[in-house]
Amino acid sequence: MTYKTVRINPISPEPPRASVLVIYTGGTLGMVYDTKGKQLVPFEFEQIIERVPEIRRLDFEITFVTLYDPIDSSNMSPELWAEIASIIYKNYAAYQSFVILHGTDTMAYTASALSFMLEGLNKPVILTGAQLPIGIARSDARENFITALEIAAATDAYNNPVLGEVCIYFNSVLLRGNRAKKKESSEFNAFHSENYPILATAGVHIEYNRPYIAPIQSDQPLKLHTRLDPRVTFLKVFPGITPEVVRSIFRIKDLRGVVLESFGAGNAPTSSWFLEEIRLAIERNLLIFNVSQCDGGKVTQGQYQTSKFLQQVGVLSGSDLTAEAAITKMMFVLGQSNDLDTCRAMLTTSLRGEMSN
Repeated sequence: MTYKTVRINPISPEPPRASVLVIYTGGTLGMVYDTKGKQLVPFEFEQIIERVPEIRRLDFEITFVTLYDPIDSSNMSPELWAEIASIIYKNYAAYQSFVILHGTDTMAYTASALSFMLEGLNKPVILTGAQLPIGIARSDARENFITALEIAAATDAYNNPVLGEVCIYFNSVLLRGNRAKKKESSEFNAFHSENYPILATAGVHIEYNRPYIAPIQSDQPLKLHTRLDPRVTFLKVFPGITPEVVRSIFRIKDLRGVVLESFGAGNAPTSSWFLEEIRLAIERNLLIFNVSQCDGGKVTQGQYQTSKFLQQVGVLSGSDLTAEAAITKMMFVLGQSNDLDTCRAMLTTSLRGEMSN
C-alpha cells in the first residue's frame, strides 16, 4: 500500500520535546465541505496547518502518514489492521508515540485488534476521530486531535511515556482501547467503557487515573502479530430465535469460532434443540465464546440454570469482554495456533488487559 508523508515542525526554536507519527486512515475527522460538489470530501493533509494551525504551537515534531485512498471506517478489515500495525512496527524506533485518525463506527474494533497485534507495546498508540468534519465550524475534530497529540507526547518526571498501551481518546476522556464501545451516533460523547475506569480526563489539565493505566514494560521488545483468522462470526440470541438460524451459523463451511452474545450474565435459551446444536458444534471443534449483550457486568456461567449447560459442554466464558474485543481476540488467537487447548487457554486469559480474569 502507498502512503503520503507530511512533516510539521513546531514554531519554537527549541529542539522538539518529542516526535509523534500520525496515521490517517479516513473517517469524518478529515472531511471538508466542497462547495462546488455540495458534499463532504477528504482534504489533503498537506493542508493540515490551514485547518488546525494550533498544532504548530505544540512543542514536538509531527509526521503524518496518509493512505492515498482513505476509507470510511465501515470498510475496515483485518488486512488494514495488519497494515496499520506494520506501520507502527516499522517506525517504532523512530517515534515516541503514535496517533491514529480513524472513523468512529469501527474504531473500537481497530483499537481492540491493535492491542492484540502489538505485543510488548511500551509507547502510546492513541486512536481518535470526530463526530463532525474538521471543515465544519462546530466540529469536535480539533479538540480531539490536539488533545490526543498531547496525551501521546506526555512523559513523566523521568521522561518516560505516561502510557504504553492502545487507547481511544474522545470528547475529553481517554479509554483503554479494548475496553471501549461506541455508544452514540449523534452526540460528541461517542465512546464509553462500562467495565473499566477512564484512564484520563482532559479539562483545564489532563488528569491521569494512574492506578488503571497499564504499567510500561520497557524491558520487552515489540512483537508484531499480523496473522488473524477471519473465520469467525457472531450469534446474538433473542426471544424467538429459530433452529434454522442457529444451524445455518454453526454449520458455515470452515468456521472456527463463534462469539455468542447471550442475555444478562451469560444466559441463553434452554430449548432442547438449542442445547443440542451447541453440543454438536463443540463436538465439531467449534470454539464458542460467551459474552453478554449488556454493556456493563460480565458473564458468570453456571450462576443461573440457563447458563449451566453452556458451562458443562465447553462454552468459554468471555467474562466482561466487549463484543468488539471478543471477536478481534478470537481472530487473533486462531491466527496464532491450531491447537484447541491453546486457543481455549488464550481466549479465557487476559492478554492485554481486555478482560477481568
